[in-house]
Amino acid sequence: MTAVLELDDVVGGYGETQILHGVSLRVEPGEIVAIIGPNGAGKSTAMKAVFGLLRLSSGKVRLSGEDITNTPPDQVVKKGVCYVPQTANIFPTLTVQENLEMGAYVRNDDILPTLNEIYGMFPDLVAKKHQQAGTLSGGQRQMVAMGKALMLEPKILLVDEPTAGLSPKIRGEIFKIVKSINAAGTPILMVEQNAKQALAIAARGYILVDGRNRLEDSGSNLLANKEVGKMFLGGGA
Repeated sequence: MTAVLELDDVVGGYGETQILHGVSLRVEPGEIVAIIGPNGAGKSTAMKAVFGLLRLSSGKVRLSGEDITNTPPDQVVKKGVCYVPQTANIFPTLTVQENLEMGAYVRNDDILPTLNEIYGMFPDLVAKKHQQAGTLSGGQRQMVAMGKALMLEPKILLVDEPTAGLSPKIRGEIFKIVKSINAAGTPILMVEQNAKQALAIAARGYILVDGRNRLEDSGSNLLANKEVGKMFLGGGA
């Protein structure tokens, strides 16, 4: 079976600064895959490499077997990859509904069925649809950001630190939403600092350290790994 997404020994960074030193990972159909690691490990950079937000000097990125290495972001979106960055992921002065409609900007078919599906997935947004997105709570803004990405019915969803800055209660809700999105058929690649919760819902996980692969295993095995526990799972991570 062809992986939905593959990074094969990718090397790259920003300007003269190399951040990724041969990172490899894959997402199979139907999977949630988590990338964890310390600050500066290259987690978000690896995700941005998929979306064409930095130049790779070597290695390959493949989407369902197609080489998309260094493809510009607007073309990556059209190929079915949607990316929810950690910050600046909504249009704060637009309403919730306008944000969702903006998410479907490359579609030229009827988006109403998808819009209704999104409201079904995020019922908290129904009463807020005519409210400016910037006035919502942090958790609700994250729902808008993910809903906006899902309007394109992507082949894969990339989510960068979806629970950053949220309370433990809201973090739990966001992880439930990630699971429900995946259960509806969308593979997900997720960068997440809350390693314990991320690995609990992930089919597999990758641990990056200093821009290199340190460990790869199932989410459950990484949760049970003593080295991983010592490095990342203490202190309510």
